[in-house]
Amino acid sequence: MEQWLEVFKPLPTHGKVIGRTKIDHISDKGEGKGAVIYVSRDIIDAASNETLARVTMSIFARGDGGFGGENIPGPTPATIPDRAPDFTCDLATIPQQALIYRLSGDMNPLHADPAVATTAGFKQPILHGLATYGLAGRAVLKTVCDYDASRLTKLDVRFSSPVYPGETVHFDIWQDGQDVRFRATVPARDVVVLNNGAARVV
Repeated sequence: MEQWLEVFKPLPTHGKVIGRTKIDHISDKGEGKGAVIYVSRDIIDAASNETLARVTMSIFARGDGGFGGENIPGPTPATIPDRAPDFTCDLATIPQQALIYRLSGDMNPLHADPAVATTAGFKQPILHGLATYGLAGRAVLKTVCDYDASRLTKLDVRFSSPVYPGETVHFDIWQDGQDVRFRATVPARDVVVLNNGAARVV
């Protein structure tokens, strides 16, 4: 559903890191309404034990509500300004994008097998959500940071709709000092794919 990243200090170019993952909480939306699982992972420098970054995500468990848990509200989504964007950015994907992204270790057949994708209700394999998330990072780095990755310290998104490999993703971007807001669409299908995007730059 959502993905958040906070970078506490510049990432080293080499070394070892430790990922410590925990379930922060599970929000029970009720019988027939599912549950939302909030998971965070601290990325820790193994040599210094310093926390370099924290990755958090929410997962919607469709059939798992009504277990008697508390309905805990999630973080308030970032507000998109009601004005023309300060920047726009178009980033093309290639038809093989999901197959290349599988090299990250995510082997879900939904992103590679047409039969699996069709069974899930899609016309073809879809791009990984985190690959689209990576496009958001690139769009902010390109338009606001002049590709200086050390300036990007936060990147939050809400996933709205999948991207099909080969599509071009359009970003509308607003900046107010260190605060950046963005929304991503696929103009060819007139659909929002990322919404309530927020970044922080220094």
